[in-house]
Amino acid sequence: MLLPMFLVLCAIEPVSMLSAATNNLRPPAVPLVTSNPYFSIWSFDDRLTYGPTRHWTGTPQELHSLMLVDGVPWRIMGDDPRNVQAMPQTGLEVTPTRTIYDFEGGGVHVTLTFLTPMLPDDIDLMSWPVTYVTWQVHSVDGKDHDVSIYYDNTAQLVVNTEDEAVVWKEDQIGDMAGLRMGTQAQPVLQKSGDNLRIDWGYLYVAVPAQGKANEAVARLQGALHAFVRDGSPPASEAQMPAVPNVAMPAMVVEFHLGNVSAQPVERHLILAYDQIYSIEYFHQRLRPYWRLKRTSAEKLLQEAESQYKTIEARAAQFDQDLMADLARVGGEQYSLLAALAYRQALAAQIIVAGPDGTPFMLPKENFSNGCIGTVDVIYPGSPLLLLLNPRLLEASLVPLFKYAQSGRWPFPFAPHDLGTYPLANGQVYGGREKSEVNQMPVEETGNMLLMVAAIAHAEGTAKFAATYWPLLTRWAEYLKEKGLDPANQLSTDDFTGHLAHNANLSIKAIEALAAYAELAGMLHKDSTAKLYNETAADFAGRWVKMADDGDHYRLAFDLPGSWSQKYNLVWDKVLQFHLFPPEVAANEITYYEEKENQYGFPLDNRRDYTKLDWEFWSATLAENAADWNKLITPIWNWANQSPGRVPLTDWYWTSDGTQVGFQARSVVGGLFIKMLADQDTWQRWVDQAKKKR
Repeated sequence: MLLPMFLVLCAIEPVSMLSAATNNLRPPAVPLVTSNPYFSIWSFDDRLTYGPTRHWTGTPQELHSLMLVDGVPWRIMGDDPRNVQAMPQTGLEVTPTRTIYDFEGGGVHVTLTFLTPMLPDDIDLMSWPVTYVTWQVHSVDGKDHDVSIYYDNTAQLVVNTEDEAVVWKEDQIGDMAGLRMGTQAQPVLQKSGDNLRIDWGYLYVAVPAQGKANEAVARLQGALHAFVRDGSPPASEAQMPAVPNVAMPAMVVEFHLGNVSAQPVERHLILAYDQIYSIEYFHQRLRPYWRLKRTSAEKLLQEAESQYKTIEARAAQFDQDLMADLARVGGEQYSLLAALAYRQALAAQIIVAGPDGTPFMLPKENFSNGCIGTVDVIYPGSPLLLLLNPRLLEASLVPLFKYAQSGRWPFPFAPHDLGTYPLANGQVYGGREKSEVNQMPVEETGNMLLMVAAIAHAEGTAKFAATYWPLLTRWAEYLKEKGLDPANQLSTDDFTGHLAHNANLSIKAIEALAAYAELAGMLHKDSTAKLYNETAADFAGRWVKMADDGDHYRLAFDLPGSWSQKYNLVWDKVLQFHLFPPEVAANEITYYEEKENQYGFPLDNRRDYTKLDWEFWSATLAENAADWNKLITPIWNWANQSPGRVPLTDWYWTSDGTQVGFQARSVVGGLFIKMLADQDTWQRWVDQAKKKR
């Protein structure tokens, strides 16, 4: 494929690590534009100038930025065009909603910020497919400097493969210059699967009026060579026909700032993607949630610009507050890892308007099997939603409840998924037969009951549970019969294969029975609550004897000498059931420490790979900071040293840190489980979300 010259002529810089300005965290990949599974762009490199920016799948989706300082070009983002020197990168900070890069060269300091307004107390705002890109420039040598800023993105952002034809136009959006690009064919919701990128809808670049009149120039089709040569804008190309994407047209923005002194000068633009329709739910096309209040992307962009300063301030305050609580509860390393996980967890999901206008929040199984609305993906990622706004978790569960109620789901246990992203037309896991042996009956049923109980615990009401009480009752009855000693079946760790008498899965069933009892009590169903509380307590007592293996507890009841992480036990602490004696968790923590490898502790005795989410769940069982830190520090080292340069994988080898599979998944929201164990902190964040509804 023939790409433009400025995309293929790349200078090679020596590999080096950033200084302490990175807060000692070298992310495996850095989030830049992070709205949903189809609008998710990352840097996979130590420095923003070391390589192309990429979609989470690894496919290049290139963003570029240059600075012209006193006529000398410097590169601050993307591959090297015409051997333009890279401005030295001096800092990188990743907060929950922002990524902030710092550069210095040519006598100026540049701060480049990507802000995606994922503020969880505002579901409408959370659904905006918007990222603000902001440059702030000031002189650092006591002199004034003539400065221009260049930005472009290629048509790679709107195609699945680079042989698709694209169309584009320049437009005025209120008082903003606007650029729009999309495929010519517009195959809306015609593909489903895992390793895909969107090829329908339209990408927008909006350039607000800033600075001096006519300072900003927005054009279509690449003109980087002219900028590098003399800073001049390209010739106007207002309307162009569809062309093969091998020409790689670009959306270009320039800001000509003039003289810049020690006083910072700031400019920004807005990136947005209008999918038109995002999801198909039982053959009904659903629009993105933000469209409930707006008829067009142009209106969204105007609103995004009018609220820019307010959103910027809200995001900064949110980041500050959340980072402070994370550090207080789990330490500085924990806070930085959780901040890195935050946008990944949310960008692997999308919020759409359900058939009746209620929000549906649907995750995609990125580099897993491409499923949509998977229960055992929602479950590990649920702590983030439970902490910051349980209504978001309700939005994740409602589509599944409606499916299970519809008559389309024939089993007495909960379903696994809703289809293959973006088509939520019914479960695909387990094949055509969908027999019980190919399902996860105890897993998904326990997951649903536990998540509903956690919502009630956070909100102080079982109103949500009451809506689906007959279904919850059927599932509780199933676990009462089948949960204590699970038959040969899969669990969420299905890559380990079928397993009978799974001790960790049994814990899930026991905790879920207690969860159902808790819900029954909140709904004044006292006899039901008493029965299921007694059942859960009885099962827990029997479990201790069945799983006992001396100084720890077994992987399976019939496998002496085995062991596994008992991450499901965390609900005994988080939901304060106290079903199991304290020594169960204490013995497990001690044993995990003994089994720890260089980069973490394995999932069980069968392999030395682990799951990132479950490590944090298991570590949360620790009752003191010393044990917590001992288990978390190897994970911190893994994040800094892992050879896999991808958005956080949740499945890796603890011996050498290499990736086994999975990346960019929403399950990393599970890192926030430690925050739920701090009841006061959890309640304070939930109360804050309630006030803003």
